Amino acid sequence: MILLLVLSFGVVANAQITKASLTASGLTCSMCSKAVKEAIEEVSFVEKVQVDIKNQRYNIIFKNETPVDLDALGKAVEDAGFSIASLSVTTNVPSVTVTKDTHFQIGNHYFHFLNANGQQLNGTATLQLVDKQFVPAKDFKKYSAASKMECVQTGKAAACCEADKVKAQTRVYHVII
Repeated sequence: MILLLVLSFGVVANAQITKASLTASGLTCSMCSKAVKEAIEEVSFVEKVQVDIKNQRYNIIFKNETPVDLDALGKAVEDAGFSIASLSVTTNVPSVTVTKDTHFQIGNHYFHFLNANGQQLNGTATLQLVDKQFVPAKDFKKYSAASKMECVQTGKAAACCEADKVKAQTRVYHVII
């Protein structure tokens, strides 16, 4: 029993975001698309970027065993002069049941589930980030209204997050399934 417990914590610690699907907004031509692609490719943990020009979507593969910084990905797009309309990440998770307004650690990231209703995650999961910098303002307003927890507005763990063992000032990403 102890061995199973130790192994399950090891899975959480080693879990990693493996890929992402990013939709950019503000693109008006193929040069814009190329600028975003090149900006994403410059991010140190990005291995490969495939562009779907028709949908303004960038399918991103991350390097194995390299920490992923989702905010750095957003900054790269912003520095290219554009914004993110949506960002979904794919990760491997151990078997876990998630409920609304709970926090869960996957690798070195903390995720706050805004719409989970007792869903069982096991294996590959795709999570859509709904923080300010990853969705349009009207969408953020809708998603942030789904929770009264302080971390939704600030993006940082607050006293309300301590029940889930998230330390104050830890970056918390807000997601929907």
